[in-house]
Amino acid sequence: DLLVHVRDITHPDTILQKATVLSVLKNLNLPSHLLDSMVEVHNKVDLIERYKPTEENALAISALHGHGVEELKEEIEKKILTATGKKILSVTVNLEGPQLSWLYKEATVQEVEVMPEDGTARVKVIIGNSAFGRYKNLFPN
Repeated sequence: DLLVHVRDITHPDTILQKATVLSVLKNLNLPSHLLDSMVEVHNKVDLIERYKPTEENALAISALHGHGVEELKEEIEKKILTATGKKILSVTVNLEGPQLSWLYKEATVQEVEVMPEDGTARVKVIIGNSAFGRYKNLFPN
């Protein structure tokens, strides 16, 4: 669903390495949308003082120190959701009903926050459009 190209930005031949990787990927006859949506990651930015990527849409990280890793995770999540046609939603469910069980079967449940005072839970899910349509039909409230 997604290509992530991680480069050692401190390597003296990093530009040539990028060109080689892109050439190999193009020769694999991958779908063009994969190449177009590829995430470009510049690693080891901690070794270059005040590093700023000159390439459009490149993310600067230091895997060693964790710099930029959260932004990378967010970008990957966003692109995967787009590529797979899914979205992240929060829904409130009645704990006495079948909604929570249905969501565990038909979606990816990420979080469940139980509100015992009213017998409900706020559920954060990753769900596809068609599954969400079925959910709304089955549980209109």
